[in-house]
Amino acid sequence: MKLAVIGAGAIGGNLARKLSAAGHDVEVADARGPEAIRADILDTGARAVALDAAVQDKDAVVLAIPFGVAGRLADLFATVPAETVVIDTSNYYPHLGGQVEAVDNGKVESVYTSELLGRPVVKAWNAALSETQRTKGVPAGTPGRIAIPVAGDFDEARKVAMSLVDDTGFDPYDAGLLADSWRQQPMGPVYCTELTLDELPGALAAADRVKDAAVRDSMMERFAALPEDPTLADVVEMNRAAHR
Repeated sequence: MKLAVIGAGAIGGNLARKLSAAGHDVEVADARGPEAIRADILDTGARAVALDAAVQDKDAVVLAIPFGVAGRLADLFATVPAETVVIDTSNYYPHLGGQVEAVDNGKVESVYTSELLGRPVVKAWNAALSETQRTKGVPAGTPGRIAIPVAGDFDEARKVAMSLVDDTGFDPYDAGLLADSWRQQPMGPVYCTELTLDELPGALAAADRVKDAAVRDSMMERFAALPEDPTLADVVEMNRAAHR
């Protein structure tokens, strides 16, 4: 497939490397320009391009950008064909990016992103830590393979995103409509807890918007209780423990 990844941070870099290694034709763009994209992000074949080039003639575009900034790309995406699948990887952390009144008042995070962008999105890859994505992808059929939920309003777009999740080394799980994607946002039971395909459905069903938001907002306190140099396992266990 012809793909673009917009955003060259930890998540965008992981996805660009993994998707190009899986055989896709991948271009990477960043608001700071092509020269800001690190060489290691391109070492499996992805190419650095300008933003306007990245969104043209693509089967799918992955947004690996901070939550709440999608509106800055609305004019750019107004030129993108309706059939291009747009995948949102962002997460809402008020203490990091600032309060968003609409979300605090109940609007689902990726529904808000879709409205800012002016087009439908699919939610994927947000519920796994960047280090999990970088180090724990394995071939399909591997016992214990970690699952990633995918939510979106259109079956074909959701299927495209699920196929790409599989290509990055994780079991895709059809999590239904975008309006239900709050169940995979911070800090629900499926969020960054490295669950398998068998474990994921029950954890999604157990999500509680009020409780999960409170867990999210206590993140800094919980991180402070971790060892000085926490491992990936430490962070995953912290997230799991919040729901026991």
